[in-house]
Amino acid sequence: MQHHSYFIFMTNKTKFYCLVFISCFITTTVFAQVPRLTKKEQRQGWQLLFDGTSSKGWQKSNGQPFPQKGWVMNDGVLSTDTTAGKGRGGDIVTEELFTNFELTLEFKIVPGSNSGIKYFLLPKSSLGCEFQILDDERHPDAKLGINGNRKQGGLYDLIAPDANKQDMSVGEWNRARIIVKGNHVEHWLNGKKTVEYERGSEAFKKLVAGSKYKNIKGFSEPTQSPILLQDHGDMVSFRNIKIRKL
Repeated sequence: MQHHSYFIFMTNKTKFYCLVFISCFITTTVFAQVPRLTKKEQRQGWQLLFDGTSSKGWQKSNGQPFPQKGWVMNDGVLSTDTTAGKGRGGDIVTEELFTNFELTLEFKIVPGSNSGIKYFLLPKSSLGCEFQILDDERHPDAKLGINGNRKQGGLYDLIAPDANKQDMSVGEWNRARIIVKGNHVEHWLNGKKTVEYERGSEAFKKLVAGSKYKNIKGFSEPTQSPILLQDHGDMVSFRNIKIRKL
């Protein structure tokens, strides 16, 4: 009788620990899928631009509602949907406008992909300064432009990324960071600065005059702008999209 009671006790105890383990696993999995700010980040003024589950705070670059196709949200990740026949969703932008800011996010591309993060956008447009996201080894755009100014981490068609930049890994998560303080701008890739420039300087104006943007009136001049994620027709994913005003 004592042995039987001990068996029942151990069986129930085992079931209890199994339930606790499963509960912890499910909770951890759910929390891992939803982006969250730490208390330190909250004190520093960071805010999430993507809540991990909905298109809240986002719209098309032309001011229309968030596209019904072409973008998908799953497990805290915002991705372009390149399923055959569905069509592109187009570029998307934040509803909120920003002036001085620090933006961080993680991105992942597949072989041969092309995308970007844009800022200083002209109103209801996709035209603006671009943090280039590109598979340099496989996409032909990397070999176009001037002196590598269309490569990953650079200011697209204007400034090539630093030659000693941290390599980007295709198929894995990479970290992009953009800092804007007045006219001073920095691009960072995986913890290493790739671009630094002064918007509006004579040197910058000269770069614009020699680029594909030379005939675009007011290019890069807006003092406040949304943040844009580019749909270039290739597969790209974003997560942990955070910004703080400076």
